[in-house]
Amino acid sequence: MKAISTQTGKRLLQHGLRKQIQSRSHYHPRNFASMASFVTDSVKDAVKSSLLNEAAKPDSKLWSDDRSTSASTTTANGSYNNGQHENVNDPISPARLQMLHDPLDEWYLEQKPQGFSAPEISDRNDPFILSKEDMKTLSQSIRADLIGSDHPVLSKAASYFFEEGQDGGKKVRPMMVLLLSRAMQLNAEKSEMARPDLFQAQRRLAEISEMIHTASLFHDDVIDGADTRRGAPAVHKVFGNKMAILAGDYLLARASIFLARLRNVEVVETMSTIIEHLVRGEVMQMKGSDVGDSDRVRMVQYLRKNFYKTASLMANSCKSAAILGGYNDEVVAAAYQYGKHLGIAFQLVDDVLDYDGSASAMGKPALSDLNAGLATAPVLFAAEMYPNDLNKLIDRKFKEDGDVDTAVDFVRKSDGIQRTKDLAQVHVEIAIEAIEELEQSDYRDSLIHLAHKVIDRTR
Repeated sequence: MKAISTQTGKRLLQHGLRKQIQSRSHYHPRNFASMASFVTDSVKDAVKSSLLNEAAKPDSKLWSDDRSTSASTTTANGSYNNGQHENVNDPISPARLQMLHDPLDEWYLEQKPQGFSAPEISDRNDPFILSKEDMKTLSQSIRADLIGSDHPVLSKAASYFFEEGQDGGKKVRPMMVLLLSRAMQLNAEKSEMARPDLFQAQRRLAEISEMIHTASLFHDDVIDGADTRRGAPAVHKVFGNKMAILAGDYLLARASIFLARLRNVEVVETMSTIIEHLVRGEVMQMKGSDVGDSDRVRMVQYLRKNFYKTASLMANSCKSAAILGGYNDEVVAAAYQYGKHLGIAFQLVDDVLDYDGSASAMGKPALSDLNAGLATAPVLFAAEMYPNDLNKLIDRKFKEDGDVDTAVDFVRKSDGIQRTKDLAQVHVEIAIEAIEELEQSDYRDSLIHLAHKVIDRTR
């Protein structure tokens, strides 16, 4: 059969295939197999590109949630006031829908750091000392209580980053959740619900957060073809791509089971949003920017992608800790904003370390983003100073010989790294301002110190 043209192929896949699916008489796997045999690679690439373009749009209908929110109202713990649910599509928490669907319309690109000072640090408010005992047993608890499989290879792969000697990650996410949970205890008068097992539930939430993060690393390393992670071979290098993907899926499944056992539907909704965001961020990264996009469009797209891939997990985990405590909307919003802006700062610093950090300290090769074709904040800021030299490299994703070295040279002689550090500092200051909504305590001060340590970190 003659190969069909790209345009004809698009129309076939967009219209004819849909009609076949709708007709039961044509719905058979053999029909799709035969159709695939005469669809050219150019058609497949065109359809893939079209899907990526649609999925990467901020207002894409693929991610829209325009369902009615007026049918019912909720209490802080997610149970319905009227005891009824009129529409299965209603969000669990209409009162906090703005946080659940953050418009991401302000990135503070023009704002300058103000130079917030942290409280004097001591053993009483050092985040690493205060969380030391909890962090010491976190991986052990995940291995013993949360990961269980009758398949020895799957269990070994899923436990890879939780084994003794392999669990050297920063664990910033669970640390944030646990320190915040302690800090919010002084706001008990602002709580609408006293849960007898509150801290145990919040600790379990911290473990779930780390499991979701680890699952995303398994998947990311397969997609990116990474060789190392945390200074050790990546999971897929040890167990193969299929097992790495299955192990990541398994971690997400186990996290979902224990998330449900927290018995708070608003927390389930909030934490489930993280997984959607991880997928959305990965799609945005795969698609990249369009040739000819302005500096601002590229930067905003990059920051949105960072929120979906990094900051959403921190923001929504912190928010969920507050929801579990039954705190009022002001405390929940403070927790969310702290996690969100610290997460944005964390990724900005990570992108600086891709240029300035050592491979041994970072646990992955230096310049890994540029070598993967990704334009991060340092090179995007540098392109504002050297557009004629860098935009063409960004457009072709640094694929030609010498592109990476050229980009690094221009980044180093520009103010790109300093501007990235300044933007990270701005978001840290916003995070600190948000957490000051809580009553002063050693735990609240530890969260302020943690924010400053994010800026100063070298790994």
